[in-house]
Amino acid sequence: MKRRSLMDASLHLLLPLIFVSLSWMMIGIEGHAHHYLGKEKVTQLHFFLHDTISGDNPSAVLVAQRNGTKVGNGSPGQFGEVYVVDDPLTESPDPNSKVVGHAQGLYVFAGRKELLLVFAVDFGFTSGEFNGSSISVLSRNPIMETDREVAVVGGRGKFRMARGFANLHTYSFNTTSGDAVVEYNVTVFHYV
Repeated sequence: MKRRSLMDASLHLLLPLIFVSLSWMMIGIEGHAHHYLGKEKVTQLHFFLHDTISGDNPSAVLVAQRNGTKVGNGSPGQFGEVYVVDDPLTESPDPNSKVVGHAQGLYVFAGRKELLLVFAVDFGFTSGEFNGSSISVLSRNPIMETDREVAVVGGRGKFRMARGFANLHTYSFNTTSGDAVVEYNVTVFHYV
């Protein structure tokens, strides 16, 4: 019995020491990671995305849809549709304004009762300070809401280890063609 009490007492003394040691090790690891990544920075980005489904040169193409759906039924946005996108990003809502990058990836119409996208898109920048860098978005996007928010979940280049959010505003939407221009105000937390 004494042996068990001695072990219990030793364990009670050792546990706090182990905890403190592990805590110091974690602080050291986090400090090292922070040193490796550099100083955290917040960057604000502003651009317009042009999603064109119609015409001879679309930037978004239907690649899959649910069984029993007539191909080319003229009403984009039915549950189960999957689009691959290469949408231009511009400085202003004018499609002829300077292109600053491209949004490449896919989106899926995932709402059975509402027009709702889930999209996985890489916003790659092709000019300016962030040329060659990108942010990644994987989020739910309720497109019928004029103003909404999506999550920035990563990035590459100058946006490596990025996280943040984007506030979206539908600048224009053609209900017949499905073509849209969406304004993006993005807040990105990243390291320099």
